[in-house]
Amino acid sequence: MYFSKKIKKFKKIKHCFFSKKGGFSNGVYKSLNCGEGSLDKKKNIRKNLIFVSKKMGIKRSNLILMYQTHSNKVIEVKKNKFRKKIRSDAIITRDKKIALGVVTADCVPVLLCDAKNEMVGCIHAGWKGALKGIIKNTVSKIRKNNKYGKIFACIGPCIGQKNYEVGMKFYRKFMSKSNKNKLYFSFKNKNKKLFNLRKFVKDKLEELNVSVDHVNHDTFKERNNFFSYRRSIILKEKDYGRCISVIRLV
Repeated sequence: MYFSKKIKKFKKIKHCFFSKKGGFSNGVYKSLNCGEGSLDKKKNIRKNLIFVSKKMGIKRSNLILMYQTHSNKVIEVKKNKFRKKIRSDAIITRDKKIALGVVTADCVPVLLCDAKNEMVGCIHAGWKGALKGIIKNTVSKIRKNNKYGKIFACIGPCIGQKNYEVGMKFYRKFMSKSNKNKLYFSFKNKNKKLFNLRKFVKDKLEELNVSVDHVNHDTFKERNNFFSYRRSIILKEKDYGRCISVIRLV
């Protein structure tokens, strides 16, 4: 389990970036696989989510997850008006009875809070959602509710630049948005680049005057600690697990 130094200072907020350890799943899902969209045994996923819920001090029914689609959609989960699975890539709330979770396997999990105004949120920031504006949309939605609050965010474990090889078509998508995006790519060869997703997300947050810190781990590299979609493809595994990151008000 990993924690943000900044967010941990707030007594009214509880959070955690969970690793792949401590769960009930086996094989490629060993062991804390929280990906309900994976091919893992449903009973093991349920046990894993119950374990996470207990660690966060809530019932499983109050752990709110998303059906993540790499969109820029943000949903506010309001008191007594939520579903177990919400189709979006970011959720925010003021409800102290629930916790918000995001599952990842290379994409960036971002946990956010406005402690003064008692609002928390989480973002699933893959490259598609990040390029579409999921960061800006989430921060804007928090600020719409809390004009004078200070937002803190922590970027959790995700794929590192050295292991994020992309083609020229990918590169051109970013360059078509802005020539400044060139700084997020390093050269590998004439047909391949290496993309820094963590820095791209960090800069988007800081451009919006959000205070950022990191749980800086490479999900691809650290096989014993994290699931990785890209690593599973290279190893020709049948599927892959997902780690979970959770935040709540207390």
